Amino acid sequence: MYKMIAVPVDLAHADKLKKAIDTSADLAKLYGAQVTYIGVTAAAPGSGGHNPDEYRTHLDAFAAEQAKAHGIGVATHAVVSHDPAANLDRDLLAAVDEIGADLVVMASHTPGAVDRFWHLWPSHGGAMATHATASVFVVR
Repeated sequence: MYKMIAVPVDLAHADKLKKAIDTSADLAKLYGAQVTYIGVTAAAPGSGGHNPDEYRTHLDAFAAEQAKAHGIGVATHAVVSHDPAANLDRDLLAAVDEIGADLVVMASHTPGAVDRFWHLWPSHGGAMATHATASVFVVR
């Protein structure tokens, strides 16, 4: 049913992605699909690396850990964005199309007081579910 599963990851918060990572791995095993971890970084130094090449190295290491832990085929897709905070949704949507994903599995944020002001801070999962050409599974 699914051949390519895209999983957006924020390496700075990888510890909060366990449910989404496990879900994508289970689905990959069930359908014989590949998982591609998508990461978005800036060209400037940040928490993921001092430059895009270092970020790609960290993303590849993360993917290798997941492949070993879950016994699945993985790939990575790093996106260098001019402004990741402002362009994250657009960059993720473009990456999903670029890799030909037919399913996106992504973590949701934990709901809280800020959600009452959703119109000021739209969710990335909501944007992905609204605009992606692939099916989207938001894991809470």
